[in-house]
Amino acid sequence: MRHHPQPPPPERSGELRRRFAEEARSERPDLSVLCLLVGAVADGTLDEAGLDAAQVELDRLAGELPYRPGGPHAWAAALRELLGGRYGFGGVPADYGRLESSLLHEVVRRRRGLPILLSVVWLEVARRAGAPVYGVALPGHFVVGFGLAEEPVLADPFAGGRVLSGKDAHALVAGATGGPLRAAMLEPAAPLDVVARVLNNVRAWAAARPERSDVALWAVDLALALPAHPARLRHERARLLVLRGEFAAGAAELEEYAEVAAAVDEEAAEGVRAEARAARALLN
Repeated sequence: MRHHPQPPPPERSGELRRRFAEEARSERPDLSVLCLLVGAVADGTLDEAGLDAAQVELDRLAGELPYRPGGPHAWAAALRELLGGRYGFGGVPADYGRLESSLLHEVVRRRRGLPILLSVVWLEVARRAGAPVYGVALPGHFVVGFGLAEEPVLADPFAGGRVLSGKDAHALVAGATGGPLRAAMLEPAAPLDVVARVLNNVRAWAAARPERSDVALWAVDLALALPAHPARLRHERARLLVLRGEFAAGAAELEEYAEVAAAVDEEAAEGVRAEARAARALLN
């Protein structure tokens, strides 16, 4: 049976969470730092030397790219050749079942991961080399764009960096949503939006594995540390506490969330209060 990453001791975990919140609220949040801190909260074996080693490897890969190869197409081709070709970075459907596929240090080590984490590798390597690159959060499948957002050259790191034609991009979106590709979908994704989506993926992984509510809880906590987050995350956190047997703490958080919800929807707030009462009843 495969060993899943286990979190660090509480003191180390607390320090990492503080650093994550600080970085997320800084003037220019660093995508690689945030993703690596997510990895360190998930995996107690990732120490300071491991965090540094992952950054050094991204620097090293950037150093292997040709110097300013040309326009957006040339950059996309250079990244595909280096990362997808020479180093074999890419993904397969089985990667969706692994928590490691959402942890940047593991993706750098294994050269396998989810589309969004492989895109983070592409972004960080390309950015260090001076490429005009940004993330593109297509529904259901994250890719990278080179050049201008109005006329991007799109590449799919999950497919080894394959350059996407307009038809390919439309097909990806249609497969995920059943609808057309809209211009707004090609907007560059901000670092914090990328991190929020990474944490959404971790929460989805944990939701399918009720025995890993510990993973769901730290993923919600980190998402709550982002400057902008949906209020419903507080409801999710309270429910997780109840699920984990922390009935009093969960009930208290449900009551707090009900007060917030009442300002918008009194009926929904009453439903949350009923959840809190049910949680308190479990204490008897």
